[in-house]
Amino acid sequence: MYSQGTKGLSRIKSRIRELIAWADREICAEPDEFAYRRGWTVTKTGFGSRRYRDPRFDQLKTPSRVAEEVS
Repeated sequence: MYSQGTKGLSRIKSRIRELIAWADREICAEPDEFAYRRGWTVTKTGFGSRRYRDPRFDQLKTPSRVAEEVS
């Protein structure tokens, strides 16, 4: 009897995790699709939150300093 109760609880927890994952995907589906179409990277940072990054930012370089003339 004890093991069946544990199995039941385990199944309930598993189902709740599945529902949370499904809800997270549904909430972020449109912004994720927008980002993927533009070639951005998408990092899941929590429930309903994502970090979107354009990889072209990695190609930017800082401008070199121009030597200042001292008079």
